[in-house]
Amino acid sequence: MTPEPVRIAVGPKTSELLGRAITRAGATLAELDDARALVWDGGPAGFPQRLPVGIEWVQLFSAGVEEWFDTDVFERHPDIVFTSAAGAFARSVAEHALAMLLAGVRHLPEQLRARAWRQAEFFPRIGTLREATVAVIGTGGIGGELIDLLAPLGARVIAVNRSGRPISHSAVIETVPAQRLSEIWPRTDHVVVAAPATPDTRHLIGKNELSQLKPTSWVINIARGSLIDTDALVDALRDGTIGGAGLDVTEPEPLPDGHPLWDLPNAIVTPHDSNPPQLRTVAFAEHVADNVARFVAGRELNARIDVAAGY
Repeated sequence: MTPEPVRIAVGPKTSELLGRAITRAGATLAELDDARALVWDGGPAGFPQRLPVGIEWVQLFSAGVEEWFDTDVFERHPDIVFTSAAGAFARSVAEHALAMLLAGVRHLPEQLRARAWRQAEFFPRIGTLREATVAVIGTGGIGGELIDLLAPLGARVIAVNRSGRPISHSAVIETVPAQRLSEIWPRTDHVVVAAPATPDTRHLIGKNELSQLKPTSWVINIARGSLIDTDALVDALRDGTIGGAGLDVTEPEPLPDGHPLWDLPNAIVTPHDSNPPQLRTVAFAEHVADNVARFVAGRELNARIDVAAGY
């Protein structure tokens, strides 16, 4: 007897790309009331107040889910498994982080602004990632991809994760648990922030942390703006406490016109575009296809949200 196909709903509206991803993974599209799972291609606004009793799993579109914790969605559906898109966009975001770090270390922002030959001035300030120590805070999908990209450049990585579980990689010289984060600041040359936004990670980097870095250190944030104290960062950039900062995310966001970060020569600000739509939609469809195939086969789903941990 042929087993009944697994029915998956898509909301708030379907798309041909997601529909193909679901069917090629071995499931079939269905209306919400007849489905076992829901792929939600949107934010919290408009999410159903109540899901049908047959729904076992919900796939969310975003990798960062802090805005979902500002709602009562998880409390309303305690028996449903929720997964995020964590890891789906990792390569694109990791490439962006590396681009900003290299631009900073090679002193490109000010060189790009130059309108005269200033070789003698720039030479002493240009660095390299070869044998530099880079602290990667958060070793999930993005952090893991970034470590892969740093390895061929000869960088040495201090990996920081919540558990301290060792990261087995040729570039990783040490794995540090999050509770020992205070130990890394004087020991690293540069910092890349790739951790989730939770109450515990708010202003993870502030005045005290910045003061322990080197005057040549670059701080890169491709996670969420709330992880860095913006006022403290501006002061550190102005004072030369650190070499510079590359920010694809800011607090506040969008960064207002006239904000000091726009004018500081040692700041690179990009408008949260490390994961642009033309790359994001395809990557999300691939993530959905993989998780649907896992769901159909009864296997563990990728990027399951830990409600207690906050991500």
